[in-house]
Amino acid sequence: MKTIKVSLTFTEQVLGSKPSSKSVFADYVASKHPEGVPQRDELESAEKIEETGTTVFHRDNGCPALYDYQIKGFFKDACGGLRRVEGTESSKWRAYKSVIDTCVFVGPRLIRLDLPQGRSVGICERPLRCETMQGPRVALARSESVPEGTRLTFTVTLLQDALEGVLTEWLTYGGLRGIGQWRNSGCGRFTYEVVKE
Repeated sequence: MKTIKVSLTFTEQVLGSKPSSKSVFADYVASKHPEGVPQRDELESAEKIEETGTTVFHRDNGCPALYDYQIKGFFKDACGGLRRVEGTESSKWRAYKSVIDTCVFVGPRLIRLDLPQGRSVGICERPLRCETMQGPRVALARSESVPEGTRLTFTVTLLQDALEGVLTEWLTYGGLRGIGQWRNSGCGRFTYEVVKE
């Protein structure tokens, strides 16, 4: 078993992904939770936004934050993408989501986003285009955003030492793919460093 401390520095803005409406979020989480009951800390970590339809960040004493499961979700996304790349460690994995769920642990539970000095949470509005049976449609999406230069520090506990190489591969992939909403546009890209204790 090995614990690694990682620090990410975002090179592009990161978008919040939590609905600002507590009732919408509670219903969604309840539908996904095995016991049908959302976790109280998740429900209480939203900040009230007057504009309906805005996605926001969770909050840790008023500061924007990500939950540990969002980092694990990024690891699954990265591994899934890299499985298609011949010669990568990820391409050798079978049942990778199960391995990440059971052998890779992120802490703390709520991870604060440290904004650059003098910067604040902003809003990103963008069009969403899709092809439907009735033809092309466009909608407007609105999200809280934190600026490039925002930092995030967390620990990753690996139950198998052999996972360290693939963790490095996933983090490197984050510089290309990003984390959070609207990754295909480049949002959420980051550089990383392993922090020496």
